[in-house]
Amino acid sequence: MDTVQAILLALLQGLTEFLPISSSAHLILLPRLLGWEDQGLAFDVAVHVGTLLAVILYFHEDVRRLLLAWFASIVNRQMSADARLAWLVVLGTIPAALTGLLLDDVIETHLRSPLVIALTTIGFGVLLGVADQRGRQARREDSLSVMDVVWIGLAQALALIPGTSRSGVTMTAALALGLTRTAAARFSFLLSIPVILMAGSYKTLQLAQQTGPVDWGSILLGTLVAAVSAYLCIHFFLRLIERIGMLPFVVYRLLLGAFLLVLFY
Repeated sequence: MDTVQAILLALLQGLTEFLPISSSAHLILLPRLLGWEDQGLAFDVAVHVGTLLAVILYFHEDVRRLLLAWFASIVNRQMSADARLAWLVVLGTIPAALTGLLLDDVIETHLRSPLVIALTTIGFGVLLGVADQRGRQARREDSLSVMDVVWIGLAQALALIPGTSRSGVTMTAALALGLTRTAAARFSFLLSIPVILMAGSYKTLQLAQQTGPVDWGSILLGTLVAAVSAYLCIHFFLRLIERIGMLPFVVYRLLLGAFLLVLFY
């Protein structure tokens, strides 16, 4: 992998992981469109590590507070508001974890086609627009109930299908449940931490079973570029989302989906 390819793929991962436009779709499509060889498992692990570092660094105070409260709830049985939110993040992660374990091979084999990506890009883009326009946008993330998070967690499980967008579908569910755009985005980003950690760990285990040379230069570059771009993406998205809304991302998804249908079919 050359330097330009590594930078472009890592930048794409960093920018699309937390925007509601599907990082997996873009990482599948860009190499196809440009005729590149598959970037390989090691590079996938690197860019996932980069985005994980970005979200943990950006929310480091929240993460520290939630972790301490979570451990306190186990050791001292103190269920504070932070502990409750931490347990809700755990609960929201379970559906995606179970779905990934049970259906990963099916998804990798049958659901990575341009047609699937085009249809999910369009379909879930429309749902995002409807939820953004019709949601009450009056609740904060600390108002979520157990059933609210079950629905958001089930929605997150759908994001294993390429083109759906993990952040997009969780924000869609949160907006439909009445959260503000900022609250929906914040909870989606917090929910991403265990999911990206699990996905990265799983890919690392797969990588450990492989043999062959490792391009450490591309891996380190990919990690750095993905981390910086993801951090900036989170920062500006949270600052702008209440003003710009989800419409630009909905329009982008519709145009991208239409482009894919024309290009491949």
